[in-house]
Amino acid sequence: MKKLLLIGSDSIHIYNFIELIKNYFDEVLLLTDDEHREYSIQTIAIDFGINRNSFKTIKKIKSVVNDFQPTVVHIHQANSYALLTLLAIRKYRVKKILNAWGSDILINPKKHFLLKQIVKYNLKQADIVVADSDTVLNEAKKLVSHIKTKNINFGIDFLSCKDEKENIIYSNRLHKDLYNIDKIIFSFSRFVQENRDWILVIAGNGEDTQKLKEQVSQLKIEENVKFIGFVDRKTNFEYYCKAKIYVSIPRSDSVSLSLVEAIVSGCVVFVSDLSANHEIVDNTLGFVVDSLEHIPFHKYNTIDRLEQGEKRSKLKHLFSKDYNKQRYIDIYEN
Repeated sequence: MKKLLLIGSDSIHIYNFIELIKNYFDEVLLLTDDEHREYSIQTIAIDFGINRNSFKTIKKIKSVVNDFQPTVVHIHQANSYALLTLLAIRKYRVKKILNAWGSDILINPKKHFLLKQIVKYNLKQADIVVADSDTVLNEAKKLVSHIKTKNINFGIDFLSCKDEKENIIYSNRLHKDLYNIDKIIFSFSRFVQENRDWILVIAGNGEDTQKLKEQVSQLKIEENVKFIGFVDRKTNFEYYCKAKIYVSIPRSDSVSLSLVEAIVSGCVVFVSDLSANHEIVDNTLGFVVDSLEHIPFHKYNTIDRLEQGEKRSKLKHLFSKDYNKQRYIDIYEN
């Protein structure tokens, strides 16, 4: 009997992962920090914070493992979720898979010595470390050289575009300092001076939303900027299909599925100069921006859309649900 114990935060990413692999297993049990979503599997709420309750958490995970008897433990994020789980199952003979997310490896170890040691412990204890970019895996190997790694993503359900492209620049990253939405707005304010029929559509929300709206007002470009808030998947794809340009310029990131979705939907992309972006974007698909203060949106029409076709088809295969589901199954079976 194949039984998966899955550990991860209450997020859309975990939800999508469950839908990807759940049919392979006879039973799947999720341990998560809270239960806000309606998952299609059994869930148990666990406090994964590092605090005075950590020993109780470890004891609770041990109890769950003894009752559930998993054949595989799959942990998402190399942070406290992994640490507490790995401490709880260190004497339990079971295969352990660790999915490292971008911030786990690219940001946290640089914040504090203790965080770095936690990440290194987590990497050492896993039988295999999975991430969705070579950039993350290479950085993980700098922390622990002997780990076994695999580059796999969660896959994307691509929708077909039927809309005609419009003079729209689309941004859908979170409204927080990491994602530099303010720099997008500033560069657009200069671009729109000579391109008055263009609109910047800003999806998403976050702690900086009000500040960003005030910036738009101060720059006097309210008529050309549209805040649409958090959007569902269908609306998100509609904007990919309508937009001529997609922009995403975070300070740190792994391979972004949003970026892949935008490319496959025919957008010319403008991205920050990060290693993970170089894995995806070349000069047939868009632009890696040297200076985030001066995003050259005016260059979008220098991209030959016919040249994009072959690269888009390849990306669509590499990020398809079926392809990546099989790659996870290969890990589980081996």
